[in-house]
Amino acid sequence: MKVLVIGGGNMGYTYAKGMSKSSLIDGEILIYDASEVQTIKLKKKKLFKVCNNLQKAVEEVDVIFLVVKPYHAMDLFDTMKSSVNQSQIVVSLMAGVSIEAIQSGLGINKVVRAMPNLPAKVGLGMTSYTPSEEVSRIELLTISKLLDTTGEAIYVENEMFIDKSTGISGSGPAYVFYFMESMMQAALKMGFSQNDSKVLVTQTFEGAVKLFKESDLSPTGWMNRVASKGGTTRAALDSMKENKVEELIKDAAFAAFDRAVEMSGKY
Repeated sequence: MKVLVIGGGNMGYTYAKGMSKSSLIDGEILIYDASEVQTIKLKKKKLFKVCNNLQKAVEEVDVIFLVVKPYHAMDLFDTMKSSVNQSQIVVSLMAGVSIEAIQSGLGINKVVRAMPNLPAKVGLGMTSYTPSEEVSRIELLTISKLLDTTGEAIYVENEMFIDKSTGISGSGPAYVFYFMESMMQAALKMGFSQNDSKVLVTQTFEGAVKLFKESDLSPTGWMNRVASKGGTTRAALDSMKENKVEELIKDAAFAAFDRAVEMSGKY
């Protein structure tokens, strides 16, 4: 199988690098970026076949990954349309661009829409995906295996769940960083050094996630294990409850979801 990644930025490079190790790939991953500066950077890495002619590259492959900003979508479709064919599968990692818009823009049927997240850069990504009805089960299994090369991928039943996963996993790492930053600021205010604050918070998050993943306990179950009546943890949790932190986090996730839906109507 020959694969082309269009977009050589952080996410495009990450997926190209992950997929390059897959036994499904025939030869080198092809990669294209419209930026001359980015193209030079990609060539220096010597990991992929860096293409200068997009139309020619499109004609050579079986699967095309679109990893560009959504506002570039229409111009990209215009450039590609004469080179694609009906046997190819287009996998879009563009936020807010619907399957229907991609089918219409390129004049093809086989489209998989996916929502990645930033931890893909370290092999711990979470990608949700859903296909158009023209993609066969075998083809979808192949795409799933390619997406798995950057972490984990889950099938969702329709595009609405792609937008919903945007609010949870797509934007989610930023929520975690926001919480980490707040905890680090609290540690600094208490007198810890910058380095010690980072270590305290990072190790706490890593440990908590590992405990949760390796047990059947719910988050509430773990909170109850940590928090004893009248203790320090209970005081912290009571403060969060009084300030409605849980509701604010939910509101933030729905704000991201609502924005994803809004964007879907723009492209």
